[in-house]
Amino acid sequence: MSAGTVVLVGTGLLAAGCATGGTGLRDGGPARTETVARTGGPVGSAASPHAEASATASGRPAVKVDPVALLKADPKVSAEVKRDLKPCTGKEYPVDVSYGKVTGSTVVDIVVNVLSCADALGRGSYVYRAEGTTYENVFADEQPPVYAEIDRGDLVVTKPVYGKSDALSYPSGEDVITYRWTGDKFSEQDRIHTDYSNVDSGGQPAPAVSPKN
Repeated sequence: MSAGTVVLVGTGLLAAGCATGGTGLRDGGPARTETVARTGGPVGSAASPHAEASATASGRPAVKVDPVALLKADPKVSAEVKRDLKPCTGKEYPVDVSYGKVTGSTVVDIVVNVLSCADALGRGSYVYRAEGTTYENVFADEQPPVYAEIDRGDLVVTKPVYGKSDALSYPSGEDVITYRWTGDKFSEQDRIHTDYSNVDSGGQPAPAVSPKN
């Protein structure tokens, strides 16, 4: 098994309800987003290790995947993220999960965002591509704050930009980076930087978009 490839894990049920503040998908396409409320038991406890991941009409893999176990078993996920990957309350993990096709595969891909419990800022974003009975990490961004989404078949990564005196709810700007799968990896297609002019600190910032260089 090559580095970055993790065995398809368990049938941990994914349930909505962890109040993490994730933004979900940008459009109403075939991908869907859920938040992990808990893992469903020991890894591999209710799934055949030989079961193949496959797309279904609902846009989910045929075999349930426990994203928390997936992250913890992934050598590409940093030790810091793994160390802080703990339930916020009870058994609710700060992890958002999206299913959709973003790597050109016939099988749905999995986009996982790890958030912080205190302020719901993105700690890390990852894309997993099905390879038979395993999932391979084909994208990782661990420079917070970061959040990845599927938008019309592209991977869109959003990064708020903060100045020294900025409050968490009012960043100075935002970078939006669009990646597209080209053969065997993601390549950057577009980058938009927006500077916000926050005239009224209690209101919504007015964007001033800077064109791509």
